[in-house]
Amino acid sequence: MNWGFYGRDPELRALDSMVRRGRWFFLKVSGRRRIGKTELIREALARRAGARVLYVQIPDSEPAGVVDAAHRYMDLFEVPGPRPASLPELAATIGRLMRAGWVVALDEFQYFHRASIEAFCSFLQAEVDTILHERGEHRGGLVVLGSVYTEMTALLDNRSAPLFGRVTDTLDLPHLDITSVLEILRAHADTRPERLLSLWNLFEGIPKFYRDAWERGVLGAPRRELLTEMFFSSSAPLRNEADHWLLQELRGRYDMVLRYVAEHPGCKNAEIDDWAKHLDAGSERQVGGYLKVLDDRYRLIERLQPMFAKPNTRNGRFYVRDNFLRSWLAALRAPVSAAHFRPLPLLLDDAETRLYTAEGLGLERLVATLYAERSRRGLGDLLVSEAARGWWDRAGTEIDLVIPSTDEQRLRVVTCKRSPARLIADLGNFDGHIARFLDASPRYRTWTLERFAVAPTLGHEHRVAIERAGYVPQDLHDLTAGLLP
Repeated sequence: MNWGFYGRDPELRALDSMVRRGRWFFLKVSGRRRIGKTELIREALARRAGARVLYVQIPDSEPAGVVDAAHRYMDLFEVPGPRPASLPELAATIGRLMRAGWVVALDEFQYFHRASIEAFCSFLQAEVDTILHERGEHRGGLVVLGSVYTEMTALLDNRSAPLFGRVTDTLDLPHLDITSVLEILRAHADTRPERLLSLWNLFEGIPKFYRDAWERGVLGAPRRELLTEMFFSSSAPLRNEADHWLLQELRGRYDMVLRYVAEHPGCKNAEIDDWAKHLDAGSERQVGGYLKVLDDRYRLIERLQPMFAKPNTRNGRFYVRDNFLRSWLAALRAPVSAAHFRPLPLLLDDAETRLYTAEGLGLERLVATLYAERSRRGLGDLLVSEAARGWWDRAGTEIDLVIPSTDEQRLRVVTCKRSPARLIADLGNFDGHIARFLDASPRYRTWTLERFAVAPTLGHEHRVAIERAGYVPQDLHDLTAGLLP
């Protein structure tokens, strides 16, 4: 079966509505690298019969290189008229095309943050302002796409930037939803829970990675074969992906702090301070600044509070936001970097062991995502009021997921384990965590309490044992049921 276009229905509807307004638009599309920004715009415009489109992928180059790339794309898209000879002429050409009803898409727009070509934004501003102030209706548009969040923000959202305030529409592209991932797996591999968890923990909702694996013939292969082809072989497409993505901007301690958080998911500020002090007695005072930059500026980590906690509580925990980045830093970076010095079977053993550990947190995130998606689609028996996350306190109480349904006054507490045997063995201990949670949150004692126990796959004997302990058994078969038509 050929590769198709999967998911993105809400984004396609938003783009279609924007184009149907019949007015000139300036759309900013942002999102992490490989998330599918370009494919989304191509798909949306391809569905518009008769649309005249110029797509240009901006190179990381000097002005002459940018102009030369524009020539090539103008020839490819059969754009009429003279070819620009400079950045001012390129901006003028884009303005001419937009007035004539063309949609111009500039990919990798963040490169215009480079000093050698940043003047282009001022030239483009002049064209945009002319269109905005002209009385006539213009049905064309400008789309800028970029994957480096900080540089896109500096170019378009900074008050001192030439293009500040000109954007009419914004689309921040998230990961594919679980249903779309399941569609990919059904079409090109299989939807077994173990495969879903393994691939989601590695690729999450990054469509390009799934396609790369499919093109290499390993999307439906055993994990060791997939890891070998995608990460360890000399031509592996993801061998340098994370480093290329990050090392453009991250240096020194930012990279070190990020790696620590990936290897210690759920770590606290004090733990990171102690680690930094161990490395360098004078560095601990800087850790808070590193964490703030990694969260606010780069959006690579997140600080989560316990469910129902106040935003300023000191009980926060740090996690890497992106599954691929977390798996790379915590499980794959070290063995892949040693590929030329150690036997491949030993490196694969090490990577698989580390990934199995990483999949514990991956399972919690997957289950929380599935609950939200089922609620959004009207499936199942629980209307989720807010994003599910864990609850913990300083005394050691730990609940993997707390899922409230305020309208029904139902509270679901969930324990997740990668191993069904360990899940069952820990249920008695988890009862104590629930009791302490209710002691600390007396307002929920009158709510209907539901205890759920989740593993990737549960057999009949596992379900019987879980029910005897007073819990509802649930696995990924149950949670994905009904998501696919």
